[in-house]
Amino acid sequence: MCNKLSVGNIKFSRNTISKKTVQIICILLGSLIYALSVNIFIVPNKFLSGGVAGISLLLQYVTNIPSGYFTLLINIPIFLFGIKAINKEFGALSFLGMISMSIFLVLTESVNKFLVVDDLLISCICGGVLCGLGMAIIFLNKASEGGTDIIAIVLKKKYGLKLSSMTFILNAIIVFIGLFLSNLTITVYTLISLFIRAYILDKVIAISNEKKLIIAISDNSDEIKNSILTSLGRGVTCLHGEGAFTGQQKKVIYSIMNPKQVEQAKSAILSIDPKSVITVMDVTEAHGKGFKQLSF
Repeated sequence: MCNKLSVGNIKFSRNTISKKTVQIICILLGSLIYALSVNIFIVPNKFLSGGVAGISLLLQYVTNIPSGYFTLLINIPIFLFGIKAINKEFGALSFLGMISMSIFLVLTESVNKFLVVDDLLISCICGGVLCGLGMAIIFLNKASEGGTDIIAIVLKKKYGLKLSSMTFILNAIIVFIGLFLSNLTITVYTLISLFIRAYILDKVIAISNEKKLIIAISDNSDEIKNSILTSLGRGVTCLHGEGAFTGQQKKVIYSIMNPKQVEQAKSAILSIDPKSVITVMDVTEAHGKGFKQLSF
């Protein structure tokens, strides 16, 4: 059975097509969650918002034209900048995120007539959580909603700044500008919602990319190495160490894996050598073969 499809001179594996399909579905889902959150919790309470969405909402409050139209118009030049500054794949997927976000904002505009939340605090919390979740789903699938998200990603790529921090700062600036069209109470609730959004975005991305570094020192290092390689399918690096007191040469097992695999590795190591010394540390980033990374 053929596992590759050919279009002209371009060949696609079925596995690649399958992954792209899942990626596109996730981007659409993230856009829908974000749009529903805006139209259920943000717009009815006249909350402000950051980025292009915030500017679009301010224009909607003034003109009564759905923010989705303004979001699309403002995003176009920023989107072109993103393609040049990051990469074409990111640009193509972000274009999908931008278009789907604009469409869903228009299509779900009247949803608040059926689902009414009058409490400002509940709206601010729920809006922040769902917006953050929607954004995280989109980012994890190598895309963005356009707007200031693209600017934040460019700054992250260039200076290594946290994505959630940059989106919060850029959004907060626009919210303070919107203070002239709102009042202090709404502005404070908006900032709380933006903070929750940034927190959720940061946590979801961190959990999805969570890795652990396990270091094991044992007299049975070769057996432990083989167990991790065969049973867990994780790569292992053997470092050469020396006991400071005994002067004995030993191999130090060094391997990066997910939290679930760490527990399996610890059990395997201790079953081989109950006296082995095991250290487990958090890994902020892991690059290279076998590690899934965002494209920015």
